[in-house]
Amino acid sequence: MEEKELGLTLKAAGINSLFNILKIDKSDRFSLLRFARIIGISLKKLNYYENSKKMPSGVDLEKICEATGLSPTQIMLKLGIIDYNLKTLIENNSEKVFRIVESQINKEKPKASLPPPMAYESKSGTLYQGDCLELMPHIDSDSIDLIFADPPFNLNKIYPSNIDDNLKSDQYIKWCEEWAKQCIRILKPGGSIFVWNLPKWNTFMAAYLNTQLTFRHWISVDIKYSLPIRGRLYPSHYALLYYCKGEKPAKFHPDRLPMSVCPHCFGDLKDYGGYKDKMNPNGINMSDVWLDIPPVRHKKYKKRNGANELSVKLLDRIIEMSTDEGDTVFDPFGGSGTTYAVSEIKNRKWIGIEIGPVEDIINRFKNIEDDAENLNQIRKGINSLFPEKTLQRRIKNGLWTPESVNRKKQKYSTKSNY
Repeated sequence: MEEKELGLTLKAAGINSLFNILKIDKSDRFSLLRFARIIGISLKKLNYYENSKKMPSGVDLEKICEATGLSPTQIMLKLGIIDYNLKTLIENNSEKVFRIVESQINKEKPKASLPPPMAYESKSGTLYQGDCLELMPHIDSDSIDLIFADPPFNLNKIYPSNIDDNLKSDQYIKWCEEWAKQCIRILKPGGSIFVWNLPKWNTFMAAYLNTQLTFRHWISVDIKYSLPIRGRLYPSHYALLYYCKGEKPAKFHPDRLPMSVCPHCFGDLKDYGGYKDKMNPNGINMSDVWLDIPPVRHKKYKKRNGANELSVKLLDRIIEMSTDEGDTVFDPFGGSGTTYAVSEIKNRKWIGIEIGPVEDIINRFKNIEDDAENLNQIRKGINSLFPEKTLQRRIKNGLWTPESVNRKKQKYSTKSNY
C-alpha cells in the first residue's frame, strides 16, 4: 500500500461507517433502497453492518469491494478493524505510519485540573465525590496494589448522578479505555486489577487490557441479571476479568472453599470415589466459575435504594486473594461503597470516588459493624472442607469426614504391617 493511500485510510479509520465508505446518505431512504437493489444486499443487512460497525464477509464483502473499488484491507482500515495480519504490517512499517499520523497526534499535555473534593475520610481511606477521570491523574504512577472496577453497564439506566448510560457502543468502549488506561498507569508492578461487567463489554475490555497487562482469569460469576430474552440464552452470569501488571501477581493467596453438600441430608453431591483421602481438609481449590456469590436483594444488606450493589462476599474474596493488610485498594466507581467497607474491615488502605451522591456510602461507614458481622459469618464457612455445622451433621448421619477417612487409612496401614 502506498504511503499516501495509507494516510487517507488511516485518517478515516475509526470515524468512517459503512455508509460513509459507500458514499450513501443514510437519511435518504430512497437512495438506500436503490443502492441495496443495485448491489444485491438487503437493506436490513446493510443497516446491520452500519449500526454494528461489523466487517462484511463472504459474498457481501465481494459485492461491496466491487461497488466501491476498495480492497478488503482498505475497508478494514476505514472501519477501524485491525486483524493480526494488518497489525503485523503496521508494526513492520511503524516509522512510515508514525510520520503520517504524527501531525494529528495531540502533543500538548492536558491542563492539570484540581482533584475532586474530598467527601469523607476514615481510618484507612479517603472518599472523593466526582469523576474518576478527574481524580486518577492526581494518583501517583505504580502506587496501587489492587483495583476493582465496576463501571455502569450502558443499559440506559437512570442513576442519581444523571450520567449518560446510553452511549453508542464505540463511545462507551472509548470511555472504558480512558479510565482503564489511567488504572493501568497507577497500578503497581505485580498489582492486580479486576473488572466487573457484562460479558459483551468485557470482551472489548479484555482486548484492550491484553495489550498492557497479563491475563490471569475470566471468572464467571453465576448471578441472573435479567429476565429470559427471546431468541437468546438466558443471561445468568457476570464476567469478572482478572489481570496483573507484569509477569505474575505479587500477591496471590485465594481462599479454599467448602465442599458442596446436600442442604437437607448433608451428603455428597459429587462422587469423589477413592480420592477422599486426598481431599485437603482446608477446602477445595477455587475455580474460575463462582456459583456461591449471592445477589444483594434483602433489605437487611442493601445499603442504597433503587440500585443494584455488590455482595460483601465478592469483594472479600477478591481482596483476600490479591492483597495483604496495609496494601492500597482503589475503586473508581464507588456505588454503594462495598469495596471501601470491606477494605476498611480487612485493614487495607483505600481510595474511592463516586460521581453521584455519597451519603449512602458515608452512612454505611457509620454502621460498618453490620458489614463486619456479615463478613465474619461469611468467613466462618471458608478455608475448611466442611464448616462446623456441616461437619457435625455429617458425623451424626454417619457420613465420611477427613478425620474418619484418615482413621480408616491408618487402620488398613496397621493391618498391612502384620
